Amino acid sequence: MELQHEFTVPVPVGEAWPALLDIERVAPCLPGAAVEEYDGKTVTGSVKVKVGPVTVTYRGTAVFEEQDEAAHRMVLVASGRETRGQGTARATVTAELTGRDCGTAVSVRTDLTVTGRPAQFGRGVLAEVGDRLVSQFADCLAQRLTEPAPATEERPGEEATAAATAGPAEPEPLDLLHAAGLPVAKRAAALAAALAALTVVVLRLRRRDRSRHGRRRR
Repeated sequence: MELQHEFTVPVPVGEAWPALLDIERVAPCLPGAAVEEYDGKTVTGSVKVKVGPVTVTYRGTAVFEEQDEAAHRMVLVASGRETRGQGTARATVTAELTGRDCGTAVSVRTDLTVTGRPAQFGRGVLAEVGDRLVSQFADCLAQRLTEPAPATEERPGEEATAAATAGPAEPEPLDLLHAAGLPVAKRAAALAAALAALTVVVLRLRRRDRSRHGRRRR
């Protein structure tokens, strides 16, 4: 499926371009994402997705196939596989930056293919989730681009060593039901209720069948 989004950030193109290429800086703005390694072209990491009570973790890589600084155009190809399952996800993301007033407009086209449990939502819901996530990402990125750089504080040797050993905090999984909004959550709840009702009916039928067999044996 193909998804199209656009957002703006309140800084000139010259500042927005290197910021979007700074993976470690923008990764915290992506729900569920964790970067393990980045060499300037290839990103290795994981994304956690929550579907109701089930959490799915994708591990994989993302490669910058194009970084045209003159045209302010980048192409990122990402692919991942469930760590516990057969589901896969693949996306080709093309972003183009254009100066607008005192800011930058970012146009993003995503060619997405998903298999496994998250695919059950279909194109409409995934598009709605994409809209909400892009909006959250844009707000987070705008805040990071406009806030002053944090001052570095000297720590005692033991505290610095403990912080380095602990590593980055584990990201919260991306909750698809929450991101999709109340209507989808209601549909999911209705489906769960229907399945529960069906399960009760099947159990009752089995009990009746067992009871009948018991009477016949007597």
